[in-house]
Amino acid sequence: MSPALLCLTGALLCWPSAARSTRLVGGRSTRRRPDLPALVAGPAGILGPAVLAGGAGLVLSTPVVAGLAAGCGGAVGRALRQRARAAAAERRSRALVEALGALAAELRAGRPLDEATAAAVDCCPDPATAGALGPVLRLGEPPPGPTADESTRALVRVAAAVRLSSWTGCSLAGVVTAVEDDLRARLHAEQELRSAVAGPRASAAVLAGLPVLGLLMGSGVGADPWRVLTTTGTGTVLLVLGVALELAGTAWSARLVRRAVQR
Repeated sequence: MSPALLCLTGALLCWPSAARSTRLVGGRSTRRRPDLPALVAGPAGILGPAVLAGGAGLVLSTPVVAGLAAGCGGAVGRALRQRARAAAAERRSRALVEALGALAAELRAGRPLDEATAAAVDCCPDPATAGALGPVLRLGEPPPGPTADESTRALVRVAAAVRLSSWTGCSLAGVVTAVEDDLRARLHAEQELRSAVAGPRASAAVLAGLPVLGLLMGSGVGADPWRVLTTTGTGTVLLVLGVALELAGTAWSARLVRRAVQR
């Protein structure tokens, strides 16, 4: 029992804190509670579910079941982490679209770039995006780090436009509007792709749950398949093989759907 308690204690220590976070947006302090993407985006988003599932399996069943449960928990944590990253990238892109729209409107109204930048940062609903947008507009420097998502690539284009405008005096509003329209079109295309693959994703989820349904049906008719799988040598081999095939199938189907969405 003590190893299980140690696992559960370690899981609680590794789990991300739900404390409030404070950020500066447009010169003012904002407080918000971290949502699900913020909780599972870090390494503990994978380690936490794996340790919790492994500890529960060790308490309720055998060490083999605990190991399998830890593997399944890690797979679930990884899927949640990927989904959280995609949701965070979409949130940043939508926030940047709103900020660029406000910036273009302010520039067309004849306001100077500094005042338009302050208005755009104030209109940006995402604190991280607002913090990256300010230096891009004030200094013309692209955000540091890899350009992994659409919002970062859009900021790189805006930074190049700011530098060109400062060197030549050309209008910045037209370029900002073009970047905004392109980013909005990409978001719309991604939304359509996600809607198109919603059916395959639901089918994969139903197929992944069929083994559990089979265990419940077997227990309902008095066959007790769980005892056979956990207390006999042949059953243990079949359990390990089945869980491995289940994880491989879900990972492969998720990879196919992710490649379709990225195209």
